[in-house]
Amino acid sequence: MNISVHGPLVEQLLAGQFICAITNEEYFAKLQHDDVREGIDEYLKPLNRRVASNDDNSVYFLAYRDIDDPAREHLKQQLGVIMSSLLPLLEWLTYVQEAMGSDGILTAGDTLKLQELVIKTEDNPSLRQRLQSLASDKFFGSSADSVDAQAKQVAKRLVEHGYLVQPHSSRLYFTVTGKIDYLLELVRFIKDEENIPLDDYQNSQAQTELL
Repeated sequence: MNISVHGPLVEQLLAGQFICAITNEEYFAKLQHDDVREGIDEYLKPLNRRVASNDDNSVYFLAYRDIDDPAREHLKQQLGVIMSSLLPLLEWLTYVQEAMGSDGILTAGDTLKLQELVIKTEDNPSLRQRLQSLASDKFFGSSADSVDAQAKQVAKRLVEHGYLVQPHSSRLYFTVTGKIDYLLELVRFIKDEENIPLDDYQNSQAQTELL
């Protein structure tokens, strides 16, 4: 395979992007082909990287081939960043689920209409309090008093971190990306391995897949 054909795709992966049908439909379609992934894996072998995905193959990203000392150190740093944002992200998912009266949690491809969320929150004192607490978390960093401004700041940060995309800048609706699926899979993994010290489970295959 001529790897130069997939140069921009490889650059996206090396930049730490999570590629799904929402973030880049073209690249996602390419990564669903075994020969493309194998070609990229071969090209990235000297960098100790390979293409990985979640269990449902709804999102692709780079993982390490072997967990050597440099990789282990990078994984520790990466996990630290993820853990600092994990609780506010899970709280946001729970808040949206409650506000929208949904039985299921958000997943890749779901649409979130911000104005509808704002209206439901303004009419519910409990939701207003939850959003204010959530928005003021250092991950979201909002000091606004209004529900509308708080919701917009939270959405802005989620777009910046790749959990949402805004198809049209003039319209306040957002689409959930596959990075949410990655996050939830990571949470399940941590829950399953919660009694195992970090240094031990960083070497496991599951941890390699997720990080």
